[in-house]
Order: sequence, then C-alpha cells, then structure tokens
Amino acid sequence: MPLLGAHESISGGLHKAFDHIEQVNGECLQIFTANQRQWKAKELSPQDIELFQQRWQEMGTMPVASHASYLINLASNDPEKAEKSIAAFSQELIRCRQLGIELVVIHPGSHGGRGIEPGLTNVSQHLEQVLERSGALDSPLKILLETTAGQGTSLGSSFEELGSLLKATRYPEHLGICVDTCHIFAAGYELRHAEGYQKTMDALRAHVGLDKIHLFHLNDSQKDCGSRVDRHAHIGQGCIGLAGFELLVNDERFAHLPMALETDKGADLAEDRENLERLRALLK
Repeated sequence: MPLLGAHESISGGLHKAFDHIEQVNGECLQIFTANQRQWKAKELSPQDIELFQQRWQEMGTMPVASHASYLINLASNDPEKAEKSIAAFSQELIRCRQLGIELVVIHPGSHGGRGIEPGLTNVSQHLEQVLERSGALDSPLKILLETTAGQGTSLGSSFEELGSLLKATRYPEHLGICVDTCHIFAAGYELRHAEGYQKTMDALRAHVGLDKIHLFHLNDSQKDCGSRVDRHAHIGQGCIGLAGFELLVNDERFAHLPMALETDKGADLAEDRENLERLRALLK
C-alpha cells in the first residue's frame, strides 16, 4: 500500500514535525526546512540536526521530503533574480543533505512572458548549477519537479514540459517528479473515472516515465478540470471526489510511494486525521 502522510509544521523546531505526523498517524512527512516566505534561512545548528535525526530514527524508515521556498524561480530570465534563486535553492539542498533528506520538491518556475522554451532552458541550466554548487552530485538526493496547475506563465502544467526538463539536464539521476493531484486535474488531466484516470497515467508514462515519480501530493481541487486554478480542497470535498483518489491509492504501480496531504488544517490537526482516514477507507 502507499505510504500516506502529510506536510507538517516545523514550529518549535524541525524535529517537532515528527510529533505532528505521529499525532495524525501518518506514514510519510513533508516539511519546509526554513521559512518558505524568506530568501535567507538561518543556518542549522548541530543541535537542530541531531534532534531531527534522532526523532526521525525513532519513527523508523518514514520517507521525508522537503518543499523548497515558493520564492525561488529557476525559470527567471533576469540575471539578479536567477542568481538569487540559484543561491537560495543551493542552500536548501545543503540543509537537506545535513538533515539526511533525499527528496526535495520545487515548482519549475514561471517564464514571466518570455515563452515556454526559453523558460525551460533556464530551468534546466539553473538546476545543473544548483546541483553543482550544493555538492549534491555526490549524494543520492533527488530534486522533484512538481506538476503545476498552469496559472499565468508557470511551467510544468503539461507532462511534455516536465519530460523535456528531465531529458535536457546533464544529471538526470538527480531529477524526478512530484505529482500533485489538484494541480494535474486543474491543468486538464482527468482523474474522476477509470477511463480518464488511465488516459492521464498513459500520458504520464509516455512523456515522463512512471519510474520518475517519487512522491504524490494528495489534494482535492476546489476548481473543475482544466480550470488552471490552484485551489486545494479536502479529500472527497472537491471536484475530483473520492472516486479519483480510490483509483490512485489502489494503483499497484504506486503502491510503494509516499503520498502526502497539503490541505488546510487547524492547530489540532483534525483535518489531517480525517483526510487520512478517508483515504485509508478507500484502500482495497
């Protein structure tokens, strides 16, 4: 069965995220290693790293992924903004290596009106610079390019675009894909019934390769298929509905993969518990 979990807060310390995922009975975890709304992050102390790794060891073999800052735009054509993004993402990879995290999710970025092809070229070149600058080439770390909804000039809403990024880099072994259910649905990929789901997965296999998928984000969608609007909803309470998630969590091709919620939650994390319960009730 897939490993079902959630993105959790690091409030009070990075290691606290394990307390939160344990409270909701999660089997995988995604975190921000730093404030995602700031360019510069405080360096991790030896105590930060020790507490995190100790708590992780207590949780067993739980998969852990990091999500990079939303500020980073590797598709930028502006030299100053591009350098800022490369530096910030390099530091993210360095933090993840210090913590032992091997999966790092990032949005491909926005071409800002310059065009899809120039944007994709920028992303590919900047990813190579990040891998080289961070020292990650000597590690098993993988950068996971996240599927997007296609809002504005953002890249990554088509499987063709993601596939081209995987093929263009000199370091394909360090790249993979994170599939967000809300995002691909909003981008126009059907998930609600068996025929549409299979067509979507066939396209994903043809342009990306199912072996390149290392993580799923499980989010229902407030907006309909093809809306190109990224608005997450709780599982079964959006336009995808329970039927679509039943097809995914029972797809044997993804039975070994971590699948993390990114839905809104209160301080008591009740929403995470409820969403995970709904998903587990769909397992056959």
